[in-house]
Parts: sequence; structure tokens; C-alpha cells
Amino acid sequence: MATITDEKNISVLHQENAAETHVVGHAVNQEEHDLTKRQAFMQNKKTMAWCFWVIWVLILASFDNAAGSSILGIPQFRKDFGSAFEGNYVLPAKWQSAYSGAPAAFSVIYSLGAGWFADRIGRRYTLLSGFLLSFIGITLEVIATTNDLFFAGKSINGLAIGVLISVGMTYVGEIVPTALRGPATSACALAFSFGPFVVSLLVYGTGTWSNRWAYRASFVSQYGFNVTGLMFLPFMPESPWYLLMKGKDTAALNSLGRLGMSSEQAQKKLANIRLTLEEMKKETEGASYLESAPLTIQVQSGVIFLSTYFFYTLQLAGISAGQSFAINIGTQILSMAGNVFPWYLINKVGRQWLMISSLISIIILDSLFSGLITMKTTDAALRAGIAFGSIYVFCYNASIGGAAYTILTETATPRLRVKTIAIGLAFQNVWSTLWLFVLPYIFNPDQANLGPKTGFIFAGLAVLCLVFVWFYQPETRGRTYEEIDELFVKKVPAREFEGFVTEAETRGQVAKQVLDGKKAAMKH
Repeated sequence: MATITDEKNISVLHQENAAETHVVGHAVNQEEHDLTKRQAFMQNKKTMAWCFWVIWVLILASFDNAAGSSILGIPQFRKDFGSAFEGNYVLPAKWQSAYSGAPAAFSVIYSLGAGWFADRIGRRYTLLSGFLLSFIGITLEVIATTNDLFFAGKSINGLAIGVLISVGMTYVGEIVPTALRGPATSACALAFSFGPFVVSLLVYGTGTWSNRWAYRASFVSQYGFNVTGLMFLPFMPESPWYLLMKGKDTAALNSLGRLGMSSEQAQKKLANIRLTLEEMKKETEGASYLESAPLTIQVQSGVIFLSTYFFYTLQLAGISAGQSFAINIGTQILSMAGNVFPWYLINKVGRQWLMISSLISIIILDSLFSGLITMKTTDAALRAGIAFGSIYVFCYNASIGGAAYTILTETATPRLRVKTIAIGLAFQNVWSTLWLFVLPYIFNPDQANLGPKTGFIFAGLAVLCLVFVWFYQPETRGRTYEEIDELFVKKVPAREFEGFVTEAETRGQVAKQVLDGKKAAMKH
């Protein structure tokens, strides 16, 4: 029978172990600061391999979005699903709105649902539901011969897109080390350019055909991305953050091992995750979802207009369908090239300044593109307008296109990360849905007929976004999750984030000195 003294000794032992765990957790915070990007990559090769897999999964989501947008520029699709208008074929505005807006609307629904499911059944099984929905949606798109059936396929694929993006981005943010978090999350944006690039190649080759395969070819190609992504899903290590939140310490330790960490590294990382989660228990009740704003800014900057109506704008300006498809390929190459820049710039100049510079560029380019295409008084003005539209795509992806995902992933509190990212995507898709339903009535020649002048609306909205970023967007460059959450708990003003010295930094430095001292003493 245990005595009171024994119970006291056990209690003291538990307190000492907890204190040791906290020291290790704080020390890891400092060690992550000390790692260079190269060192972090070399120590986490398996982790980065799974990040690349997530990028492949995100390509599937972006591919369907791009395929859905490109159909408006394919003459055969407008003929099969539209009606004659002034010697050409036009898809009715209500179906343009439905095809574009419904996937975004359904993406809102499952983005929010995915956050709930991912916190209950895990990231892996939630992703599986996204793959299965995608298979169903693709099949309906391929076999559709009526607007109603095609609408059903697009809507189901919208559900799949919501879960693949929200859970995929969450997973990357949870497994990647601090030194690589900015480049890795901004690299995910490459998927949103690569998918449209593949679609532009397919449309260039098939878009002028005079049968249903002019547009079906793009939809069938989605099976390739889906199958190859699904093949690796059974081997995906579950998020250690999710497992630890569920009290599955051993499983979390095994997951860190499968991500390439040694037994010692896994134990230390586990201590750091546990410490961060403990610190954040007191923040969750007062948590805000204002962190989701960057994705909304993406929409209001005008990318929703150019990505959906670039083909059509060129054709209305007098460019042939074949020429517009060729121009779009060049634009998508610029888009992918732009996506590479944030990998370096995100840590070099910081998140906030990258957003500010991008919005200034976007305001100017939106205005130039719309003004010159509208004028089209000479071939030179038309070519200049096309050039500025292409430069817009490059500048957008070189900055806000990648930085927004990094900011969203970093500023979401650990316990609410998947929900915050899901809500961020939901807000983005709510605005996308609104614009995609409204744009046909603003843009179409048989409606308000604003055409390329629509870009001026987004230039004005980008000015408002610039003001918001200047005053309210915090700089999180080089911060660990523990430090970022402390800054939010203390309600540090956004413009003071970068220079503020956190308690987590101080404790980390002290803890690392303590552990280094113990190691030195053991050697002697």
C-alpha cells in the first residue's frame, strides 16, 4: 500500500518530468530559429516529399477550376450548351453563373465541413472523401450532354475542391519546419498555376475541334491526377498535431518517425507541439478568424476576373479562338514562373511588404489592361493590353498568389488551424461565388456589356485591400507557431509584430543554454 510519502515522491517526479518536457519544448523553439533553409531541408527530406505530394493533390483541385473556366472560350462547348446570338453561339448568363459560381458555393459548404471532419477523423480520411467526390464529379462532367447534368458534375467537384485545398494546406503547415514554412506554403500556390497550364495546353490542342472532345479531353485528363494522388494516400503519415490533440501520443511519435525524424528528434518535436497546444488552450476561446482575410484579398484583386474571362475578353476584342488559346499558354507559363519567386521573397522581404508591393502593382496593371483592351484603337494598344494582362498574372503569383496561403497557414492558431483555413477558403469562395454569378451580367455582350472595363472595378477594390494590409496585416516572417500565438494573445498591434521580443523566444534561448550545459556536464 502506497504511503503519503510515496505519493508525494511520485507527484514530485511527475512535476520534474513535466518541467523537463517544457525545457525541451522551449529549446526546440530556439533550435528551429537556428536552422537555415538548407539544413532544415536536409534534416526533413521525407517531410518535404509529402509536401510535394500535397502540391500534386492541389493540382487536381486547380485543374478542375481551370477546366471549368476554359470551357467558356471553347466554341464547340458554347454551341453544344448555348444558343445562337448575332451569328455566334453564346452560353446563357444564368448557366455561365451556375457553372462558375456553383462549384465555389459548394466548395464553401465542404470547406467548412472538412474542418469539422478533419478534427474528428483525421486529415488522411478527410482527404479520401475529397478524392472519392472528385471521381464522381469528373465522371458526370465527362458524360454530360445537358446543362443540368454538367452543373451537377461541377457542383460535386466543388465539394472535392473544398476539402482537398483546406486539408492539404493545413497538413503542409503542420508538418513543415519553421525555416521552410514560408517557401513550402507559397510553393503550394504553384499547383494553382500548373493545373491551368496543363489545361491551356489541352485546350490549345483540342479547343478548336468540332466535336464534344474539344472540351471533354480536359475533363478526362483529371482522372490521371486523381489516380496518382490516391495511390499514395494510404502511406501518408497522419498529422502529429491532430494525433496529439486526440491524446494519441504514441501514434504521434510514430507519425513523426515516418516523416523522417530520428527517435530523439521525434521526442523533442513532440514536446514542442505539446507545449504549443498547452499554451494555446487559453487562446482558443477568444480566437478571431480575421486571419482568413488574405484569401479574400486574392479574389478582390481581380484574379477571379482575369482567370475566368481572359480567353473571352481576347475573343471579344477581335482575337481568334486559336490565337487566344496560344496567348493563354504563354500567360500560364508566366504564371508558373511567378510562383517561384515567393519561395525566396517570402522570407527575404517578408509577408506584409510582399502583399503591399503586389497590390500596388495589381492596381496599376488592372487599370492598364482594362483601359488598353477597351480602347483597342490600334493593334499596338491591343497588344499592349494583352501584355499588361499577362504581366498582371506574373506579378500576382510572384506575391499575393503565394503569400496569402503562407499568411493563412501561419496565423491560424494550432487548435483551430484546419477550421481557420477552411473558413478562409469559405470566405474566399463566398466572394468568388458572388463575383462568378454577377460577372456574366456585368461582362457579357448581351447583358451590361462592360467587357474589359470590368477590370476597373477590381482596381478600385484593390485600393481598399491595400489600406487593410497596411494597417492590419502582421509580419510573421521567421516566427514559430508558439511565438505567433503569443503575439496574438498579447494583442500586439499588427505593425509591431516584427520587432516584438516574445517570452517564447527568451524561454527558448534560456532552455537551449540549460540543455547545452547539461550535455557539456555529461561529457565531463
